[in-house]
Amino acid sequence: MQIHSSIPELRAALQTRGRIAFVPTMGNLHAGHMALMNEARNHGDCVVASIFVNRLQFGPNDDFDSYPRTLQADCEKLAAAGVAMLFAPTEAVLYPEPQQYHVEPPAIQHQLDGEFRPGHFRGVATVVLKLFNIIQPQAALFGKKDYQQLMVLRNMTRQLALPIEIVGSETVRAEDGLALSSRNAYLSTSERAEAPRLHRLLSCLAAAVHAGERDFAKLEREAAGELDQNGWKTDYVAVRRQSDLQLPQGPDEQALVVLAASRLGAARLIDNVEIELASSH
Repeated sequence: MQIHSSIPELRAALQTRGRIAFVPTMGNLHAGHMALMNEARNHGDCVVASIFVNRLQFGPNDDFDSYPRTLQADCEKLAAAGVAMLFAPTEAVLYPEPQQYHVEPPAIQHQLDGEFRPGHFRGVATVVLKLFNIIQPQAALFGKKDYQQLMVLRNMTRQLALPIEIVGSETVRAEDGLALSSRNAYLSTSERAEAPRLHRLLSCLAAAVHAGERDFAKLEREAAGELDQNGWKTDYVAVRRQSDLQLPQGPDEQALVVLAASRLGAARLIDNVEIELASSH
């Protein structure tokens, strides 16, 4: 695996590599990331990963300084997964001057996760567009666990007419259903045992919608209440449209998703379950 930290060197190395499938990460890689790397091989001749902890997407109360940086171990995992090239720039390379031009997502950036992480999606969209411009992939892969991020980036790519296929990859879970995340490392032993409740509740809520329940606000309140009764501090549980994460507009909406974010001890966990309803016609 080639490792590049220079933009000109990376671009030169990519010139003869055919169709590029790109997986951007912030490092501290786990099995969920590796699933993205494996899936990427189905979408390109050359799999390129990036590792960059992007300061722009962290708020003042976020964990930028404490975010785990495990570059050597990450490189070993990427090489074992058959990744052809890693772009691992420093901040000075990616932001040689203060970033004054930003991608401004629509109002959804201030809702759901964005309500609790001001500026987060602006920072994500800006760095991803910059990485797209540097690497110029034909496909880019993102995990569905970060569902709002996937939706923002998919819609950004479409509206800016970027020639890139955005691939959403299914969430990788532990055997007990917990979505794999770098932040799971913050869970104590007892919290780790409690953590699968989040996915169980979302699955139950999705099943209720499948069964015909349409009082979404009631379902959201009940799920958030059960989490909080068991020691969580819930930011939101929400049923939304998959396409734009807006509120469902009527009984005929077919592609929905239930999303949640809740804190368990020091870990803020997010998860979601897609809901595909049959047409009523």
